[in-house]
Amino acid sequence: MRDQVSTATGPPPPSAIASRTSAAHIRGPRHRVDRRAVLWWTLRMLVGAGVTLGALGLTYWLWEASRPWVGPVALVAAAGFLVTTAVMPAWRYHVHRWECTEHAVYELKGWLVREWRIIPVSRIQSVDMVRGPLQLMLGLGTLRVVTASPEGRIKIVGLDADVVAKEAAVLTELTQTSAGDAT
Repeated sequence: MRDQVSTATGPPPPSAIASRTSAAHIRGPRHRVDRRAVLWWTLRMLVGAGVTLGALGLTYWLWEASRPWVGPVALVAAAGFLVTTAVMPAWRYHVHRWECTEHAVYELKGWLVREWRIIPVSRIQSVDMVRGPLQLMLGLGTLRVVTASPEGRIKIVGLDADVVAKEAAVLTELTQTSAGDAT
């Protein structure tokens, strides 16, 4: 026997909500980021490690009184950077997915905590293409989709620059024809 849901008598019973939720299948986004994103993430980690460990090394070398605590901090930081650089880029590539449709933009990301975001096209306020120096060097880009909500932002990183330009153009056109209010 199916649970009957009536809006006239109040909210649906929990069993009706549970049966609708368990019956619904939500699929993840279809596309992976570009394979070159692994190299980009690795290079970013190496640059960050170089700056941090360089500053710690300079402090250790120039300030003798800091050596008892800077030495161990530098060793722990170096170990952390080594493990993160070895694991994070490949794991992020394994997890990160994205998709743009005529109805919404989907993103699945994270390497320790997974975050799945969906932004309906009717809520999009701006579509941006971002390319930093390392991304330019590797032919990559970031597609940034923003809504009026402080939480309404998707950054799809590590895409081929041509894919970012194409998707930005398509999303811009879709937002022009959308009947939503973008708020």
